[in-house]
Amino acid sequence: MVTRAHAEERDAADPLRRFRSSFVNEDPDQCYLDGNSLGRLPVATVTAVADLLRQEWGGKLVAGWEHWIDASQRIGDRFGRVTLGAAPGQVLATDTTSVNLFRLAVGALKDRPDRRTIIVDEANFPTDRYVLQGIAREHGYRLVTIPNADPSVTSHELITPDLLAAYLNDDVALVSLQVVNYRSGARQDVAALTRLVHSHGAHLLWDAAHAVGAIDLQLDAWGVQLAVGCTYKYCNSGPGAPAWLYVAQSLQERFQPAIDGWFAQRDQFAMGPTFDRAPGIRGFQIASPSILGLTCIDASLDVIEAAGMSEIEEKAGRGTDFMLDLVDAWLAPLGFGVDTPREANRRGGHISLTHPDAAQIARAMRELTNVIPDFRRPNVIRLAVSPLYTSYAEIFTGLERLRDLVASGRYRSVSMEGTNVT
Repeated sequence: MVTRAHAEERDAADPLRRFRSSFVNEDPDQCYLDGNSLGRLPVATVTAVADLLRQEWGGKLVAGWEHWIDASQRIGDRFGRVTLGAAPGQVLATDTTSVNLFRLAVGALKDRPDRRTIIVDEANFPTDRYVLQGIAREHGYRLVTIPNADPSVTSHELITPDLLAAYLNDDVALVSLQVVNYRSGARQDVAALTRLVHSHGAHLLWDAAHAVGAIDLQLDAWGVQLAVGCTYKYCNSGPGAPAWLYVAQSLQERFQPAIDGWFAQRDQFAMGPTFDRAPGIRGFQIASPSILGLTCIDASLDVIEAAGMSEIEEKAGRGTDFMLDLVDAWLAPLGFGVDTPREANRRGGHISLTHPDAAQIARAMRELTNVIPDFRRPNVIRLAVSPLYTSYAEIFTGLERLRDLVASGRYRSVSMEGTNVT
């Protein structure tokens, strides 16, 4: 039997326990298990943003651009080194995940002009599917959608090499997949899938939004050439913080992303009449970056770098293992299922529970128990371990409150009217 004493022992032995105090926590009674949607605010970010406002924007005004002009590259390089396993000159911190995905997807298609097929999977994040649907519709591509959203078709919404191989042929220009599935938490075999797609002469564009900051990504070593992701989940850079894009050095000279802008111009301040792309990763930037947002990314990286991604991934695995132990002991008898791989190296930083009343239970967790999960239709409650600040005691308390909420039937008293945000 798992007890609170076990949780406390795990916390005492946790090598990341010292980082919990690095984050703002206004409500110590709250169990925050939704870091896969939005990470906590680092204490250092408050100071960093205040300094930017007073000293740089307030003090230097437009002269601040002498320092800010290369911020997307500078912070992109640091982000790549700390979280992505990427050598310098391959990452930009810029724009949104959706904009970056669109630009790299169109660039990948232009790089394969004789091919007319795009492959995505049904369980992929909605925006990714919508972006690719729009590209296919506007430019006359054939979009093939792998039917893996139903667990009866493929377990935990995974894309395995054997499954994907059946869809690959000489007409495929682009495949787009998630590193960690946003709903189930299943982790793909990035290296194997990348080798497979490249062996068929196609591009593979990875969305690492639900993976970065939770698992130790090694994009260079895995042979990845194109990837995008956000910074506001496990990387704790704040709501709407700039995203990032990764383009391998080997592709940059010939690759032509959609949307050219003056920050990608070779002689930016010549304000010339025609576009001449700057060499390297700078040639993938569009326009002025969000300096406030980049400041938040830089501050959050201080904590991540001090902890180390290998330790962070270890804690994500141990923490979700602990969650699953509690689910098996307490929640399975109450009708909960698990739609996440049992092996730690096959999942990211969250687990997905299924229950017929998941929507009402998730609402009641927030309103009645001060436990924060999220809900995904039709029947999934996601619970995350954010390794830098989630304690084992918090996991224990959160699932204990969930158990009592459902066993008592109290969740049925909560109204389902109101907010559209789940």
